[in-house]
Amino acid sequence: MSDRKFIPINIAILTVSDSRTEETDTSGETLVDRLTGVGHNLAEKIIVPDDIYQMRAIVSKWIADIDIQAIITTGGTGVTGRDCTPEAIYPLLDKVLDGFGELFRTVSYEEIGTSTLQSRTLAGVANGTYIFCLPGSSGACRTGWDKIIQAQLDYRTRPCNFVEMMARLLET
Repeated sequence: MSDRKFIPINIAILTVSDSRTEETDTSGETLVDRLTGVGHNLAEKIIVPDDIYQMRAIVSKWIADIDIQAIITTGGTGVTGRDCTPEAIYPLLDKVLDGFGELFRTVSYEEIGTSTLQSRTLAGVANGTYIFCLPGSSGACRTGWDKIIQAQLDYRTRPCNFVEMMARLLET
């Protein structure tokens, strides 16, 4: 048992889809249920079409909001013509966390085999805000949250985690 206390953070959820609605957004709901279930706060949840500029506008607003510490997107990380989440988010990042995509595909391989190659999942930091881009399936959201993101957004995780570094992200 850790001697540290849990520190809740504010997390925004962006579902990227041309067809999902609040009623059919199982991936976004999966993420909301998981983050609130462990004690984090939902800052905002929005559904946006697969449009680079609409995504950038919303994520840029959240990056500029000092009350939002993390953003999780779901959808648009595949290889079809409309999938453009990495292209939308990558230019906004100050630093890319290459290990996130590598680890996600490794963990995902155990569940879906070589189909994980179709995921262009991405993570990074922008203006002190952690950003994670997950595939659009609720299974991928469960995998990403349960096996990677949850532990790194928990101050009690040892030897290190993203929460303990949040105060230092804007150092120059």
